[in-house]
Parts: sequence; structure tokens; C-alpha cells
Amino acid sequence: MLAFMGEDYLLETETARRLFFDYAKDMPIFDYHCHLPVQEIAENKRFENMTQIWLSGDHYKWRALRANGVAEEYITGKQSDREKFRKWAETVPYTVGNPLFQWTYFELRNYFGIRDILNPSTADTIWEKCNAMLQQESFSARNLIKRSNVKALCTTDDPIDTLDYHRRLKADDTFDVKVLPTFRPDRALEISQKGFEEWAGQLGTITGIKIQTFDDYRQALKARIDDFHQVGCRLSDHSLSDYSYLKSNEKEISDIFKKRLAHESLSAEEQIKFRSAVLLFLGGEYAKRNWAMQIHFGALRNVNTGMLRSIGINTGFDTIADANFAKELANLLDGLDSSGSLPKTILYCLNPRDNYLLAAMTGNFQSDIPGKIQFGSAWWFNDHEDGMLDQMKALANVGLLSRFVGMLTDSRSFLSYPRHEYFRRILCNLVGGWVERGSFYPDLVFLGDIIKGICFNNIKSYLGVKA
Repeated sequence: MLAFMGEDYLLETETARRLFFDYAKDMPIFDYHCHLPVQEIAENKRFENMTQIWLSGDHYKWRALRANGVAEEYITGKQSDREKFRKWAETVPYTVGNPLFQWTYFELRNYFGIRDILNPSTADTIWEKCNAMLQQESFSARNLIKRSNVKALCTTDDPIDTLDYHRRLKADDTFDVKVLPTFRPDRALEISQKGFEEWAGQLGTITGIKIQTFDDYRQALKARIDDFHQVGCRLSDHSLSDYSYLKSNEKEISDIFKKRLAHESLSAEEQIKFRSAVLLFLGGEYAKRNWAMQIHFGALRNVNTGMLRSIGINTGFDTIADANFAKELANLLDGLDSSGSLPKTILYCLNPRDNYLLAAMTGNFQSDIPGKIQFGSAWWFNDHEDGMLDQMKALANVGLLSRFVGMLTDSRSFLSYPRHEYFRRILCNLVGGWVERGSFYPDLVFLGDIIKGICFNNIKSYLGVKA
């Protein structure tokens, strides 16, 4: 029996161990998609206790707590932080088979030097020890990032964000980690969504453009893209609620926009045409600036309406959707490519059924940029050992794993970076296994360079960021 979470955890062969320890382990991190609050980084936030830094906002843990029968008052409710932590400690032993168990162990070990299992008998001791350590300067938001060997990270930002905190960080010579914004214009696409007019009004205010026509709208979005670019943004992000794609002409879109501003209802076809036109416009703007465009497919949001009314959005009640979007995606990419405006693009799927769909789709639109169209990292419900292996195998089988831009945290927690170690161990074991069974020749220097690329160098080159 192997040692519990030992040095060779997930590394089943000698080649895997050499790839991990000689090439992967000490590579820096470029967290190109996360949800860390930029304000907390700019203000170098300190955390009072483990619930604040570890459980607050973590939907993964919240879902596990609910599955274990924990009442909502101990999750998002009014119970004390200490009692919420105790409920998590009660739940951890029952996460057997869930990566939450490994992540919990890694995070306590890597940041706090704790190798005990979190459970009811150790909860109070771990609570006291960790809370005391959180008062040290080394546990501030910025220092946790630096201690994690992060060289660059990309937050997620609405086009109407002022970017003040990003500007503050860019001008701060005391913090050498690049903190870059990501342009997330989901609300710009959903013309019939409640609040669209107010959002468009805010877009007009921040850009100084009075938005009365669709052309005004485009100019305002373009102005914001320029603002984001100026503070270091090099990629966008889209989480599409509908994958339908329809072509249209300029007059159609102008008329649709006028109808919406006049408070007239829009047909489903008009909404699709508007979304498609905005995506084509934005993609072209990204391409002009050498940005990468991220598109996330497969999330079905807010399925529990009772909990939505009770505690709001982004609280752990989203799930995997079941949609057919191959033709629509092909048409979108082809529409951009045909006009010479297809940007570098990273495609993610939440339904693992779609792994081969996206892995194969990337091959249709490649160019002289290595890995221009990427099949992105296993996302959300898939960022566990099986999900990561399935994603990488699909990419390797029909594309080039060697050009993969690798792991991201997609997290709101400053303690999530050990997930990169988890990913790197899985990656090295996969590649090492191919060598050990004779499927690839044992040139560890060459393979080591590939591993280092997937861990850090590929995304750095892909985005053109000095980090």
C-alpha cells in the first residue's frame, strides 16, 4: 500500500516522478482565469479566520456540505464562522473520492504546515493554529499569491468596471506579480435580459458616449476594450447562455437595437441575431489587439429557483447542461475566420460528453500560431483526476497536447493554488505512463520541455505577457 498523500502521490512510474520533480514541480504559475477580487489584491486584504479565507464563496465546499445534510444556516447563513468551520471539518472525511479531500489536505499542508486530517477531533486545534498564522504578514492576499509562485493572474471584469484597482496595481512597484483584467462582456450580448438598458446606460456613462444606435453601442464597447488593453488585458471571457448562431445584416441589427431601447419585445430570432452580431464584432476587435477569446459552454444556471430567491446567484445551484452546439460553434468560428477576424480562442466545455467535440473543432481553424485554437482545461465539475485525464487524452488523441495552455484555478480563493500541483502530478503521470509502456521514446529533456510548456511557458507565450 502506498503512503497516504506521500511524495509520490499520483506518480505511478519512475518516468512520471522524474518529469514531475525535475521539470514540473517548481515551475511558476500563470493563473489566466480566476475570480479573485482585484480589490482584495490591491488592498492586500488580511483574513480574520479560516472560514473567511477558505469557505466564503466556495461553491464546491458548499455543495459538499449540503450533500452531507448540513443546514444552510451553517453554509451561507448566520451561524458563526467557527461553527461553519466545524461543519466543514465534519464533512471532509465523507469527501472520499472527491478532489475536495486532496485539495483540503494540500492547502493545509502547503500554507500552514499541517499534515493532520481535518475532522471533528482535529477541527478546533487546526482552527486555532491556522487563525493565529493568518495574522502574520505572510498570509496577506499579496503574500499568499507570491508564496504560491504565481507570476501572473487574470481576474474577471465587467466592461463597466472602472479598472481603478488594476491601475493601482500596475503602478505599484512593490508587487511584481502581474494582475491583469479579463474582459467579460456577457451582459453586452443578452439584449432581452432584465437590466440591459441600465447596463448599456452605465457603459455610455463610463465611455462618455451617448448610446442611441447600435453603432454607438459598438463604439462604446470598443472604447472599453481599449481601456482594458491599456492596463494589460490580453484576453476576454464569454459564458454563453445560448449557443444559437444566425447571420444578419447591419440594418437588421440596428433595427433590433432601436426596438429594445424603445422597450419593444424581441423575438427569439432577433435575440440570436443580436448576440451573434456582437460576438462577431467583439471577436474582430480581439483579433486586432492579439487578444485571446475564451468561450465556456455547458452551464445551466440557477436551477433551484427557491434557493435563487432565498440567497441569490452564484451560490452553488448551477449544473451541467445538455445542448447540441457543434454546428453553431462551427458557424461562429467560420464567420470570424471568413472575415479574417478570428482571434486566438480557448474553448471549454462543462459537459464531458463534449470533450471530443471541442478537441476536434480546434483543428478546423488553426493557423501559423502554435495552438491558436485551444481546447481549454477541464472546467468546474471536471477539474478532478478523471476529468483532467479525459480532457488531456481527448486533446492528445486528436490534437497536440504539447501546445496545451494548461491549468487554471477558476477560483475565488487565495488558497486554491495547490490545485496546480494536483494537475501537474496527473499530467506527469499520464505522459510518464506513455513512456513506460513504450508509446513514446524516453527523451526526458524533450518531454521535460513539453511539461514545462504546459505548466507555464505555453500560456505565457500564447498571451504575449512577460511574466
